[in-house]
Amino acid sequence: MLLKWQRYRGGIMGRIEGVFARRKKPAFIGFTVAGDPDKDTCMRAAMALVEGGTDILELGVPFSDPVSDGPTIQNADERSLAAGTTVDTVFEIVRQLRKKTNVPIVFLTYYNMVYHRGIDRFYQEACEAGVDGILIADMPFEESDDVYETSLRYGIDLIFLITQTTSNERIKKIAARAHGYLYLVAVLGVTGVRDTVSSGAINLLQRVRKHTAIPLALGFGISTSDHAKVCAGAGADGVIVGSAIVDIIEKDLGNPDNMIGNLKAYVEQMKKAL
Repeated sequence: MLLKWQRYRGGIMGRIEGVFARRKKPAFIGFTVAGDPDKDTCMRAAMALVEGGTDILELGVPFSDPVSDGPTIQNADERSLAAGTTVDTVFEIVRQLRKKTNVPIVFLTYYNMVYHRGIDRFYQEACEAGVDGILIADMPFEESDDVYETSLRYGIDLIFLITQTTSNERIKKIAARAHGYLYLVAVLGVTGVRDTVSSGAINLLQRVRKHTAIPLALGFGISTSDHAKVCAGAGADGVIVGSAIVDIIEKDLGNPDNMIGNLKAYVEQMKKAL
């Protein structure tokens, strides 16, 4: 198998890199939990996000103890797991999506999921399915050596979180190892809709920019057009929305057709604001 990283080295641009290279405004990165509320509805929801204009699709791999997530995404994880979603299901969802779209797909997962399956096996299967990037939410940078080497072998972008409490020295070390984009956590705490974009988020964006040219995407708490405008005005290369999207899914669990229309309209609205 010719690994994707070898193709990148041969001069072919990766899908995530291509999004940021072509962009004329910040990229919209939309998140949903794979398998929520079931496999078929999740597929429809993901395609609604893509058709609405999502530039990069983040899929959460459902986990029983998602420590970085607030109640909205925790509930989505529980619905997905109750529907029987496994890691195999998630890879199948990606394979099916790849038949319909070339939009970059990123996994947001937890280390236990990767370690339990085997790091090499997880990354090989992700590569073969068509995954472009993986963010392991609870993996410290200092413990990422094995995952880093494996991500290079399979040409999958390794994406890291940076928070407002991350030191400048640590930011430089993380940025040197990251590919694709850096996920800047806009709030102190877990995921969930917030009223405003904090000044701390903008300060973090400006602080990280001094240390790297890699694309910077703000996430956690971003949900409205006004939030998107603030992030764009501050110079973010991307905005990441999760809880607001999952809220739309949860509100229309009994009416999937309405859900799909609302998801597409929401992304279109956010894209316009950017």
